[in-house]
Amino acid sequence: MSAPVMDTPVTSLPVTFAAPMPGFEDLHNFSLRSVEGAAGLYALEAGPTPVRLFLADAAVFAPSYAPPIPAAALEALAFGERGEPQVLIVVNHSPGSTTVNLMAPIVLNRATGRCIQLVLDGRDYPLRAELGSL
Repeated sequence: MSAPVMDTPVTSLPVTFAAPMPGFEDLHNFSLRSVEGAAGLYALEAGPTPVRLFLADAAVFAPSYAPPIPAAALEALAFGERGEPQVLIVVNHSPGSTTVNLMAPIVLNRATGRCIQLVLDGRDYPLRAELGSL
């Protein structure tokens, strides 16, 4: 389980994925910005391409969510002895419900702006979990 990191909101942080996100293989440069008035909610936007995903800080919206983060992912994100990864979850809104993807969290090193989207094996985490039930 990670601790909320909203003590230092992100106005706009350039982020680079260590490996392309599934479905967005041609996109490399993103910007992560805080959504004003919504602590722990971010917009992940790709440069000139009209792509925007909403991400939620798992520590704020799903505090008991603690996905396993492989050592190789931490190494790819340049975590050394210090530093705490921020776990973000993709938010999907549709009429009548808002869900989050717990099967494919995004792990961010805020100090470097490097991140990676994990795709977790097994059935421990749902692809669409109701946000209000977490």
